[in-house]
Amino acid sequence: MAVVSDLAPVGAADRQAILDGPRTSLVHRNWMSSLQCVNNVQVGGTASRDTLPASLSVVAWNVERCLFPTDTAVRIAPFSPDIVLLSEVDCGMARTGQRHTTADVAAELGMAYAFGVEFFELGLGGVTERDRCTDDFNADGWHGNAILSAAPMLRVEMLRLDDHGHWFVLGRDDVDPDQPRIGGRMALMAEIATENGPVCAVSTHLESNAKPDHRAEQFDLLMDRIDAFAPDMPVIIGGDLNTGNHVPPDFSWTHETLFKRAEARGYDWSLSPEGMTTQPSLITPHPARQMRLDWFATRGMMGQASEMIEANDPNGCPLSDHHAIWCRVQI
Repeated sequence: MAVVSDLAPVGAADRQAILDGPRTSLVHRNWMSSLQCVNNVQVGGTASRDTLPASLSVVAWNVERCLFPTDTAVRIAPFSPDIVLLSEVDCGMARTGQRHTTADVAAELGMAYAFGVEFFELGLGGVTERDRCTDDFNADGWHGNAILSAAPMLRVEMLRLDDHGHWFVLGRDDVDPDQPRIGGRMALMAEIATENGPVCAVSTHLESNAKPDHRAEQFDLLMDRIDAFAPDMPVIIGGDLNTGNHVPPDFSWTHETLFKRAEARGYDWSLSPEGMTTQPSLITPHPARQMRLDWFATRGMMGQASEMIEANDPNGCPLSDHHAIWCRVQI
């Protein structure tokens, strides 16, 4: 993995080869190893201060493609975030006007950013997404996670949580053969200086089309990598953990095993606001159920406050199918 100022676009020949080729795990792993955009992390933006305070304001939000970057930034600006952990951000996708939505949000908030590609998408999305497309092509086709910080990030690392092509291989009931994607769930980790020493901030997105054991294994892998990346640092993890997905009949987060496994390794979940974190949106207008998917996990920090941030603009327009979550922690 390299940290770069610009990710390399996928060329037309490679795009066509992916579309024309077989859809197997082996093929997917070969593409994963050869495409620069899914292996590197892009950094940019401009930090507004040299060091973060010891008391940190942190927002985590699955912004569902980030249809409205300016409104998204305006919605969380009153919380004066020092760190923002985003998932489902688009870059060069027709459905979001080919914008680099992470860069746009960071510019509005006066923050530096790190962006990693979860999926390189060759399709335009589902029906409600295609209706929003400004073009019939994706300039880049990148969809992923991001960390925004008001102070510079000293180190950044990406962790791939799988490489077998969960959303690529044909023959799976939950894969759309007309929308091939290269990539998989991932996490970004960043070391950021505070007045009381460095902190590790983590933005992640676990698998939705899987059972709890799979997500627990992904979270175990993440904790292992954090131990290597930041063994002695306070840690805050924020993101959409997809808790309760594929767990009928009630689809409840209480069936997940990752919580106790994380607690056994010193992590605390108490800064995750109570309540369901999903709602109907422009892209997901009729969800079958309300779920609690979004969480903070901390290690070596003192919690001070937490709150759910409703994901609607002042006119009631939904900015995402997930509400944002916010907390304040003391390093």
